[in-house]
Amino acid sequence: MTATLTRRGLGAATFGLLPAAAAAQPAAYPGTRPVSIVVSFAPGGSTDTVARIVAQQLQRILGGSFVVENRPGASGTIGSGHVARARPDGYTLLFAGSGTYSMSGHLYPQRGYDEETNFTPIGSVSTSSLFMCLSPKHPMRDIGAFIARAKAEPGKLSYASSGAGSSAHMITELFLEGAGIQVENITYRGGAPAMQALITGEVQMAFVEAVTALPQMRNGDIIGVAVTSAQRSPLAPDVPTIAEAAVPGFEGTTLLAMFAPAGTPDEIIQRLHRGVAEAMQVPEVMATLRTGAVFPRVMTPEEFRPFLTSERRRWLAVIRSRGISAQ
Repeated sequence: MTATLTRRGLGAATFGLLPAAAAAQPAAYPGTRPVSIVVSFAPGGSTDTVARIVAQQLQRILGGSFVVENRPGASGTIGSGHVARARPDGYTLLFAGSGTYSMSGHLYPQRGYDEETNFTPIGSVSTSSLFMCLSPKHPMRDIGAFIARAKAEPGKLSYASSGAGSSAHMITELFLEGAGIQVENITYRGGAPAMQALITGEVQMAFVEAVTALPQMRNGDIIGVAVTSAQRSPLAPDVPTIAEAAVPGFEGTTLLAMFAPAGTPDEIIQRLHRGVAEAMQVPEVMATLRTGAVFPRVMTPEEFRPFLTSERRRWLAVIRSRGISAQ
C-alpha cells in the first residue's frame, strides 16, 4: 500500500547506521552470494526505504551482501510474482506492504501466483498509520461533524484517493462501511495531486499516510481528525483513533513484512527472522524510522501466518461488500 517517504527524508538518514566494528563473519548462509530483497514499488517510497534499512542491518548482522531490487508495477504483483517463481534457497526475498500481500490478490486474479501457497513468511517488520484528514476550506472540524453531514447528505461529500485498490482507498472504504455513510471517491494520479485537492477544498476528506499528513497538519493546511491505528500516534497524541471517536474496533494500518519463496529451508527463514528482530531493536534504526512515522512491529513466522490469513479474509469481505475493483 503506498507511502511517500523519500530517501532525502527517512532514507538519507540511514547513512552511517552501520557501526565502525567489522560485520559478523558469514556462516553457511548467506555466505558470499548476494541476497536480493525485491521491493514491488519504485525507489523512494516507504516500502523501499524501510527495505534498505533492513538490508543494511542484515548485512551487518548476518554478513554477506543484501541488495534491494525494485520491480514495480500492477500494485505490487509484478515483483511478488518474480519472487514466487524464484528458487527457494534464501537468495531472493520479498519485502512488501499489506496492500500487496493481503489486498492485491483479490483485485488481480490473473497475477500468476497464490499468496497462500507460493510464499513462506519471514515475519512482519514495521507498521505505519494513516490520518483521516479534512479540508480547512469546509466548515467540518472533527470526525463527528463529517459523519453527521455525510448521513444528512448521502453521496454529496467526496474523498481523494491516489489509486483504485491502494491501501488508502481500501482503508477509507473500510471506514465508510463502519460509519454507515456514502462518500464519493475521486481518484487522482498520485498522492501529490490528491493532497492538493484536499488542501484547496476540491474534496472534503482524505486518508493520508502519517509521514505526509503530519507536516501539513502542523502548518494548518489540513485538519487531522482521527488516526487509523489501534492506539493514538505518539507523534500526534491529541488526535483520537477512529475506534475511540467513531467506529469501535476500527484499525487500518500498513504493515511491512518479509517473505521467501515457498519451500525455503526453515533454518534460513529463522535466521532471517532473528536478523530482522535484532535490526528493529537498534536505537539508531528506531530513531530513523520514527522520523518517517514508522514503528517496529516484529512478528515471528509462526505468529504472522494466522495474521495473514485473517487479513486476507478481512479485505476480501471489504472488496466484495464495497464493489471495489482494480479499474
